[in-house]
Parts: sequence; C-alpha cells; structure tokens
Amino acid sequence: MKDISWLFHYLLSLSESDSFVEFKHNFDKLKFGRNISALSNIALLKWEDFWYIVYGIEDWTKNIVWTDFDPNDYKVWNQPLQLRVTNKITPEIDINYYHLDVDDKKVVIVEIPAATNMPIRYENEWYIRIWEATVELKKHPELEQKIWNNEKNRNFEKSKILSWLTTQNVLNLLDYDKYFRLTKQQLPQNTDWFVERLVQEKFVIKENDWSYSITALWWILFANNMNDFPMIDGKTIRVISYRWNTRDERKTEIEPQSWYACCLEQIMSDVINLAWKNEVITASLRMDDKKYPDVTLREFIVNSLIHQDFSIQWTHPLIEIFDNRIEITNAWAPLIDTDRFIDHPPRSRNPDLSKRMRLFGFCEESGSWVDRALSQIEIYQLPAPKFEVYDNSSTKVTIFSSKKLSEMSDKDKVRACYQHCVLLYLKGEGMMQNATLRERLNIPETNYPAASKIIKNTLKEWKIKPGEKQNEYIPRRA
Repeated sequence: MKDISWLFHYLLSLSESDSFVEFKHNFDKLKFGRNISALSNIALLKWEDFWYIVYGIEDWTKNIVWTDFDPNDYKVWNQPLQLRVTNKITPEIDINYYHLDVDDKKVVIVEIPAATNMPIRYENEWYIRIWEATVELKKHPELEQKIWNNEKNRNFEKSKILSWLTTQNVLNLLDYDKYFRLTKQQLPQNTDWFVERLVQEKFVIKENDWSYSITALWWILFANNMNDFPMIDGKTIRVISYRWNTRDERKTEIEPQSWYACCLEQIMSDVINLAWKNEVITASLRMDDKKYPDVTLREFIVNSLIHQDFSIQWTHPLIEIFDNRIEITNAWAPLIDTDRFIDHPPRSRNPDLSKRMRLFGFCEESGSWVDRALSQIEIYQLPAPKFEVYDNSSTKVTIFSSKKLSEMSDKDKVRACYQHCVLLYLKGEGMMQNATLRERLNIPETNYPAASKIIKNTLKEWKIKPGEKQNEYIPRRA
C-alpha cells in the first residue's frame, strides 16, 4: 500500500545523524540479525515507529551504487534469510522488505518496526545501537531499563500501524463509512475533509503534506481487511459452537474478515442465535426464547476485547458456545483481582478503545458493565458467572445456562452468594438476607436452611461479613 518510490526519496533526504535511517552499499549476513535487534530497540527509545536500512546507497555521499542483495533469494547456511531471521528474533516482529529500481540500479529498503512491550532479541541476546556500533544491551543497563519502562510500551492504541500512506491509501484500507454511521455524522463529500476529520480524532496522523500514518486504535476498529497487517491478525474474534458440552464435535465456526467496529454487531447476532433455546420458567420471568440475557453477552464480549493485552500475539478473542455454558477467553491478565470486578473503579490497558466502544454504543459506561451484566444474570436466575485467570496471561469468563440448586457445586453457590451481596450493596437496595438469597437462587421459603448453609460457607471463605443489623450481610471489603 505504501508509495515506495516516495518513501525512498524521503529517506534519502534525511541525514543518518538525526533520523531513523541507515545507508549501506551491500549486505553483511553476519551483522544483519544483530542490527535488526539493535535498531528495533533504539527505535523505541527514540520514539520512532520504524527504523530503515537502505541497501544500494553509498554512505556519506548517498550516491546510488546498486546492491546485489535480494532478501527473497538470499540464503544463510542453506536457509532462506527471511525465515532464519524470523526464527531467531524474539518476540516476533513484522519486518518488511521493499525492492525498487532507481536509475536502473537495484535498491532494497528494510523496514524494522520498533520494539513494543519488551526488547527485541536475536539468538538469545539483546542488542542496541550506540552511535554507529551495535553492542549488547546488557552492557548498558540504564538503556535496558528505559526500554522496559518506556511509556510507548503501554500505549499500543496510539502507535502507528502503517505509515507513508496517501489519502487514497487511507480510504482504501479503512471502513470510513462505518465510522460516520456509528457516530451519526454526515459523511463528508470531499475525501480530504474526511481524512482531516480523522486527523482531528487522532485516528490518523498527518506526517507531512503528502503522507499519513494510521494508528493501531483506528486499525483494530475499522480496517477493511485483517490480512493487510499481519502483526495483529491474531486478534480477530473467533466464535465456535459445539455439540453438547465438550469440544469433541464442532457445529459452527465463525471468524470475520474485518475488525471490531465493523463486525461486532454481526458477531453479537451470531452468538445470540447460536445460544438460543432455554424453555425454563423461573420465579421472576418466563424465558422461552433465550438462554442468556443479551445485555450480559454484549457486556462480557465487548469488555474482553477492550481489556485485552495487544502485546501478546496470535491469541484470538475466543467465544465458545456449549449446550450448558458460554466461555469467553482472551489474552489479558486483569489489572485487579477478579473478585473486585464488580465494585472496583475501572482500570483498562486500552482507555481509548474503551472510550470509543462506549461512544459507538457497544457497551455501557465504564465501571458499570460487570454489575449491569450480573444484574441481568440474577433476573434470569442463572448461576453466577465464573472468572478465571491462566498463567497471568489470559482470562476466561464462563456464563452458565440454567441449573437447579442441586446441580450447583458448593463453589457455584458461594460465588452466587458473594456476587448477590455485592450487587445489593452497590445498588443501595438493602443488605443481603436469607430471604434475598432465596429469591436469587429460587429456593423455596420452606428450604431456608439451604440458604443459611450457603451464607455460612461464604462467610468461611471471607468474602462477606455480618452487617450492622442482625441477619444482614455486606461484602468483606465494604
């Protein structure tokens, strides 16, 4: 999509001393991998999104002298160069190689993205560029610490995902019509006005009078085709429905080819249709058409997208639909304890994404989504959802279909009691009592000892405590 000729002449106009480009006559296979690591790391420290190596240019004079380097054919120890570098670089980065002929002389541009959440390593060693030398990063601990602590590591949304784009490139790559429909704005007739509007919204960055960059936030919301940028391909939503309650047999698998704002409405419709019949009558309402509340599904699905850690690659947001439950899994370790999801002030890795998803009407205001979702669970008298964290890198939310009390485990009952207690406390609708818990779990009044036992077990787990009045209970942290 980039105008490579324009990019080449722009890079040629820069000086190595104050820019993000290096010029070389020919290729050195012994230094290439280490240079990739070093330049990716220094790009982060200098707040550049990319660093470039241009082969076929004489250093200092910048004369075009031709290069015999061809990254598509070059092999190192009988292994294709690009494959070898990809295998030796960790974490994986998306290196681009561009070819062009200038005055009948071959030139190659290597585009190296900046490191993101950690230093880039080559063959188990980190490197950094100091002036013109590539050295081991461990010899400069102050620079290593800056990389780990760099603010840019924590601001994926504002990073540039594609650069050197013309106005037409921007229009071709993004579903701008969807953006204006979601924000209820009239679509500008002039394409330049449209791009300027996106610049004002900080979705697109104007680099100069001829080129633009697209931010990661805009890309993950409105990109037309997920394949246009492989680095975040693994973040597209997947929906899988299974026959019965195991993963042995799949019924349906859905993976949209567009990004979140463009596909979310359809994804929600698909999930609701796949998780359809319930045919259970509860004390509070008849549910003869849906197993799960729409609000609960929407809030949990959208917030799994909002809170994910984009630095963890190739981990799809996954929605799995079984006969007796729905599991929503994504790559994010919560910034707060899972028990505090209901009552803790919101914290998000991606505040701009969160703001936009709410502006577009996909979910509720920040801080209210869990209690709103759980309130609907209580109205449907479903078991309490379960929140689980795996290896401090992924989180799974399980929403259960209707169960009789006798089918619930002791942990299920304690979890329902705790969530019910917190919801009542937050809403200011009184404190939890035996009677309110019986209503929540559809326990007959004659079976009040069952509710008392659940409250007793929840007290033992230190999740609730007695209130000021007898036989009333409040959350332990209240």
